[in-house]
Amino acid sequence: MSEFSVGEVPRDAAAESSRDGAFHGDLGLRRLAAGTLLVAFPGTAAPEWVLRDIDGGLGGVTLFGFNVESAEQLAALTTQLRSAGDPVISLDEEGGDVTRLAYHVGSPYPGNAALGAVDDVELTRRVYRSIGDDLARCGVNLDMAPDADVNTADDNPVIGTRSFGSDTALVARHTVAAVAGLQDAGVAACVKHFPGHGATRQDSHLEIPVVDVPREVLWERELAPFRAAIEAGAKSIMTAHVRVPFLTGTAPATLSPAALTELLRGELGYDGVVISDALDMHAITESVGLGGGAVLSLAAGSDLLCLGPLPTREQIERIKDEIVAAVRDGRLPLSRLEEAAERVARLRAWFGAPREAGRDDAVIGLTAARRAVSLSGTAGPLVDPFVVEVDTPPTIAVGDVPWGFAPWLPDAEITRVKPDAADAADLLERARGRSLLIVVKDAHRHRASQDIVSALLAARPDAIVVEMGLPIWRPSAAAYIATYGAARANAQAAAELLSA
Repeated sequence: MSEFSVGEVPRDAAAESSRDGAFHGDLGLRRLAAGTLLVAFPGTAAPEWVLRDIDGGLGGVTLFGFNVESAEQLAALTTQLRSAGDPVISLDEEGGDVTRLAYHVGSPYPGNAALGAVDDVELTRRVYRSIGDDLARCGVNLDMAPDADVNTADDNPVIGTRSFGSDTALVARHTVAAVAGLQDAGVAACVKHFPGHGATRQDSHLEIPVVDVPREVLWERELAPFRAAIEAGAKSIMTAHVRVPFLTGTAPATLSPAALTELLRGELGYDGVVISDALDMHAITESVGLGGGAVLSLAAGSDLLCLGPLPTREQIERIKDEIVAAVRDGRLPLSRLEEAAERVARLRAWFGAPREAGRDDAVIGLTAARRAVSLSGTAGPLVDPFVVEVDTPPTIAVGDVPWGFAPWLPDAEITRVKPDAADAADLLERARGRSLLIVVKDAHRHRASQDIVSALLAARPDAIVVEMGLPIWRPSAAAYIATYGAARANAQAAAELLSA
């Protein structure tokens, strides 16, 4: 293990900086470049190259669902990572649909939409404190949450239930509560996606979304939750691969000095760690490439670069090469790397501060989901229930996380159908003489889902519709249940209503 902390500028490297700013220490410069990277790797144990890179100054890692089998296994993995140094260990644990700890079973916590529907900031704080305690027990020290986007576009394909809602003040106060909950547990919050992803109609995993609003709207709507989070002491903020024409021109905010240095650092006065959204998303790779994106994001003001799950070890080495080359040819000031290293070192020092032990709050997720779920109409007693779950493709941010009623309605027959291939006549025949439940996710965004639901309801107006996304499209049915998310806790809360 190296003698100095990961992310700190080594003394001999600092001594190699000449008066005119030229940097002559290959190893020192490469260590600074490595210190800006959050890498990913396959499997449930760290490969040797990751451990060597941590010893060589790597900023840290980002973990995904494929890295997690259980809490015990994750704790062993993070212990293994720390045996090589002092890495930032991050993942996306938003609760609700986006979960890494419970990727294979679904989250025991409802997501932000459900918490926003309840609108109890103390409940939000307790939920996020419990999430933070779970992460801390597993050795994770940075959570890429909460989502502070104001979801003003109903057809937003990537935010949706990840947002607390469409009301700016509500989103701001719950963002503050979430930051407090996580950081009380000793886990750094990473508030995302700056300067706001809620008004978009494109997915930045696939293209560069546009937020085409004037400065006044951005300041009063998109930026308000971030200003509140900064005032609340958020330890990190994540950039968005979104284009705001008046601010960023043709570039996404992740690559924009106007967004990250002039606005976030200058006007908003933020001096915590700025983390890029994953650079392997098409908004970056299809425009400037991984290496180019890394250099431009650092130059714009990012301190840590989330590389995402796609880059290979060889690509990661090429990214380091590109950062080193950019310093040498003047595209990237050495001072920018030194500044990033100093901020990350401060974050690591915060990780090590003593914390008050959390209380066991194991049922808070289900409590929150129960308070969020709503019922319109009369469900009535279920008779030999037949459940049609209308499948919709998961977003890339969510991944293939299990959802639905199977764990909570053990006596029901449950079938999952693709909406554009479903046979309404066959489903109605199978439901003859039985209670019919129709379960959808974000039906307002999928015309094929609306069509099959409408066809079933035309013959069975006594059916019950359960919406496990945003309850925007509300068909006429005997009963309509809104869960505000498809987490395991949301499904359990809805099943309890049906079984009451």
